[in-house]
Amino acid sequence: MQKRKLGSNGPEVSAIGLGCMGISQSYGIPLETPVGVKLIRDAFERGITFFDTAEVYGPYKNEEVVGEALGPIRDQVVIATKFGFDIDGSGAPDSRPARIRQAVEGSLKRLRTDHIDLLYQHRVDRNTPMEDVAGTVKDLIAEGKVQYFGLSEAGVANIRRAHAVLPVTALQSEYSLMWREPEERILPVLEELGIGFVPFSPLGKGFLTGSIGADTKLLEKDFRNSVPRFDPENRAANQIMVDTLTRIANDKRITPAQLALAWVLAQKPWIAPIPGTTRLHRLEENIGAAAIDLTSEDLAAIEQAIGDIEIKGGRYSALNQARIDR
Repeated sequence: MQKRKLGSNGPEVSAIGLGCMGISQSYGIPLETPVGVKLIRDAFERGITFFDTAEVYGPYKNEEVVGEALGPIRDQVVIATKFGFDIDGSGAPDSRPARIRQAVEGSLKRLRTDHIDLLYQHRVDRNTPMEDVAGTVKDLIAEGKVQYFGLSEAGVANIRRAHAVLPVTALQSEYSLMWREPEERILPVLEELGIGFVPFSPLGKGFLTGSIGADTKLLEKDFRNSVPRFDPENRAANQIMVDTLTRIANDKRITPAQLALAWVLAQKPWIAPIPGTTRLHRLEENIGAAAIDLTSEDLAAIEQAIGDIEIKGGRYSALNQARIDR
């Protein structure tokens, strides 16, 4: 597995990481703990050293699974987790300094570690000044409990405010061939400030794998049932994207998922996507994308083929969309 450095001051990680959320929630039936632990260890054995979790995943359960899986190899991996919600109360964003400290203490115990490699603010808290958030994490770094600071789904203004207090190592936000908004304003700022980019949902929440069509029945507890982009009519309209990628991928003798991941990797050398999966064959398929080198001609051909395709449907429910910082 190729390695990449997250930004100018960050850690070296595998070019492709593993988003662990789906092991415990959001995509239907969670994996039993032993199965989740084995999947994470299988990922490590195949070269993945970058693992992403959050206290809210489960809640709490996902960090426990990640901690059990990575405990024996703790010094060989980079673990990222997140704070930022009033999990046991309203569920709203909450990044008050006391809440950050409470979250970190809980995460350290569940992850079975004495430090968090990369600590993200999960969502911007409009009621807590970004300077207070960054200042608290700065203190936690000084105490040895955290190594690097990250933000998730933060806009340009808050990225700059945070970075002025404490260098931001990485921004985690959605980015894929189905969602390219970060290219306009976010990526230039990250490059200017030397901040790494960790795209989640680089496969469009599974849509770009080609395994989900208009008639696919999602499990009852699958959160994509609440995502407008996954309404059957929008899936039907967006199928042209998958069909186009499939044609290009077939010509290169790779899968659509591998093409989509290779495209993300080709955008910047400081990008490290974190696709999630609960299936070993999908994990191995994703890992294979790291070895695919798309040339400038390949990228131009992809752009020409898909550049005018308009993706139908929003990427979040109304509640979650309202929490996105712009």
